[in-house]
Amino acid sequence: MRKILIVEDESSIAELEKDYLELAGFEVAIENNGTAGLARALSGDFDLFILDVMLPGVDGFEICRRIRESKNTPIIMVSAKKDDIDKIRGLGLGADDYVTKPFNSGELMARVKAHLSRYDRLVGEGASKNEIIEIRGLRIDKTARRVYIDGEEKPFTTKEFDLLTFLAENPNHVYTKEELFREIWGMEAFGDIATVTVHIKKIREKIEEDSSNPQYIETIWGVGYRFKV
Repeated sequence: MRKILIVEDESSIAELEKDYLELAGFEVAIENNGTAGLARALSGDFDLFILDVMLPGVDGFEICRRIRESKNTPIIMVSAKKDDIDKIRGLGLGADDYVTKPFNSGELMARVKAHLSRYDRLVGEGASKNEIIEIRGLRIDKTARRVYIDGEEKPFTTKEFDLLTFLAENPNHVYTKEELFREIWGMEAFGDIATVTVHIKKIREKIEEDSSNPQYIETIWGVGYRFKV
């Protein structure tokens, strides 16, 4: 049974999320305090995390950051704030998705299932084996899911790696943000394509010598992005 950890200080919301997830066949644990949530997230074996942003003790952003230091497990951030800056911050720290309260339970379930399915396909048994992509000093090890620039390893989140790999495997093809969102996040009905922009920015910061003058991922203004070879 897949295990999900909810870190949410509003008990009514946490219990509602738990009820829907358990009805869908998941095993669910709840922590109402950020400090306890962080400890359990790092020590437990969970398949997905749902983190509220505003928490007593340690906030959701810090929990996300700490999880990403050692795990590629999918993370969904939840917040009552609609500000783009919070969304950008969460995605920049490695979150896979960002949901604004109040949200529909069906929407949350769709996101949870989509991220678990995507993670299984790209990281599990269905992932490509023993494949290396090398382009002008950039080395992508698909087997180990590691990225190197001129021999130096760069830390990548799951979605950053998936997005970079997809673009590198399809060079000189211009993709719109909508196409990339559907391909990498696997969701047409839910989500915000601004997620793509945030992830492209983070990738450029890691692989480009000058992110303002990218040599790998090129912006095609008014259309989308293209990986140059």
